[in-house]
Amino acid sequence: MRNLILSAAFATLSLLGVSAQADSIEAGRQYVELKQQVPVSQPDKIEVVELFWYGCPHCYQFEPTLNPWVEKLPADVNFVRVPALFGGIWDVHGQLFITLESMGVEQRVHDAVFRAIHQEKRKLADPQEMAEFLAGQGVDKDKFLSTFNSFAVKGQMAKAKKLAMSYQITGVPVLVVNGKYRFDITSSGGPQQALQVADFLIDKERAASGSATEKATVAN
Repeated sequence: MRNLILSAAFATLSLLGVSAQADSIEAGRQYVELKQQVPVSQPDKIEVVELFWYGCPHCYQFEPTLNPWVEKLPADVNFVRVPALFGGIWDVHGQLFITLESMGVEQRVHDAVFRAIHQEKRKLADPQEMAEFLAGQGVDKDKFLSTFNSFAVKGQMAKAKKLAMSYQITGVPVLVVNGKYRFDITSSGGPQQALQVADFLIDKERAASGSATEKATVAN
């Protein structure tokens, strides 16, 4: 009985702590509300975008915190990775990511690419080097090279650049919720806090969507 009472007490304190954290999250502090909403890829879902660069150490360090959170996202949330393209090696690595995504192998080799750059100290700065590395990960070398230079990949890169401009980002990693709210690890207070801000904004968008649906139903 005592254990049950203690468990209930800890659960209550935990809920109160989460509530207190949510109450302390506000625009202008942990996140910025964009002046104009950026269209999302799936309008029927709440979109969370992560803008990143394979060469960014902070992005690499964020992965162990971010990935388990992404795996547990509910069905009404769509998570999207977008490479930040600021020129030079940023664009090269962005083209690598978009190529892997176009081939449908990004999820399988994403972590390996990060490790290659940050642990194995590979530059992965040209397509041939990338292709040779990825061949060791089970990715077809010739298919990678042809896809890397394809018109479709170049089109996706142009789209990624346009998105980054619309989000008004100046660095990475950055998260954007539903094309409306932008924040990063620093503004949030740390990696785990950034995901708490994301959860807060997801709930905010879900509540707003529910209210809009309810109003539409009443009107009809």
